[in-house]
Amino acid sequence: MDPGVEPDTPSSAKWTSPPRQRDWDWVFLNERGLRSGWSALLFAAIYVLSLFSAETLAYGLLQPDPRTGLGLGRAFLIEAVQAIGLPIATLVMARLEGRAILAYGFQGNTRGARLVSGLLCGFAAITALVFTLWKARLLTLDGIAPQPHAALRFALGWGMYFLLVGIFEEGLLRGYVQYALTRGIGFWWSALLLSVLFGLEHQSNRGEGVLGLCSAGAVGLVFCLSLWYTGSLWWAVGFHAAWDWGQSFFFGTADSGLLIREHLLTTHPSGSAIWSGGATGPEGSLLIFPFLLLIAVCMVAWWQPRVRSPFRQESPLQTDAEESYPAA
Repeated sequence: MDPGVEPDTPSSAKWTSPPRQRDWDWVFLNERGLRSGWSALLFAAIYVLSLFSAETLAYGLLQPDPRTGLGLGRAFLIEAVQAIGLPIATLVMARLEGRAILAYGFQGNTRGARLVSGLLCGFAAITALVFTLWKARLLTLDGIAPQPHAALRFALGWGMYFLLVGIFEEGLLRGYVQYALTRGIGFWWSALLLSVLFGLEHQSNRGEGVLGLCSAGAVGLVFCLSLWYTGSLWWAVGFHAAWDWGQSFFFGTADSGLLIREHLLTTHPSGSAIWSGGATGPEGSLLIFPFLLLIAVCMVAWWQPRVRSPFRQESPLQTDAEESYPAA
């Protein structure tokens, strides 16, 4: 071959760079860091591991006596064991994302006002539902429970307990996981998914029924509506706590099938369980659904003209909703 003469090649041949191999990290990471689904799964794994460890240490102390109902001391122990993994998992994820542990629905300058507002609304709502059941002769008032001198002590004790329940359940299903999944599938799809899980979470309760599971999921959506408008969980925490306290302690009804030992009033359901709620309590009554719809309509009517949802922007955690939007 003569020097300077190039070898024969097809005229159509062109040099191309070898195809770039895609790194496996795209399965787990995107431009924001860990993908939303993996973030939620990691949070869940940390929580479950913490829960398993706590339950192992407290084995044998967690089941209430079905003959006497749930007492205040054991109730605090059960809730503390269930709740201990929440701050641990949230703290780990907050550190990974470079945020404060309260960034997922518990920050803001109007926390106290939202909590008090939620408490008032929650007690008013359960009072209205119980009053309706009573007037319809679906609930019978038997009188005041024994030991009225201890009523104040038990009222405060169960109030603190149900406040812990509100913080734990709202933080678990509408705190970090809600924010993480919102990045991937949007706010309302994640709200629907987590509300279904919130309903199914009550399946293990004694006396719980299908209507009670559905109403628990619907209540979860109402709480998500408050989060949508305010970017805060404190209104939902207050409503949740007062609703449960009103059912369990003040009116002495079952709460998702659970009865507590110390309560102020003594009541029992009457008539068809579909309308009275039966062993489930007021949450098992068909009447709860128009009540929840009315509550949602009132929430929209109050907040819609006053606030702009922080979830309308791309990253709601970058801005404190309490600072950037008018207080509701």
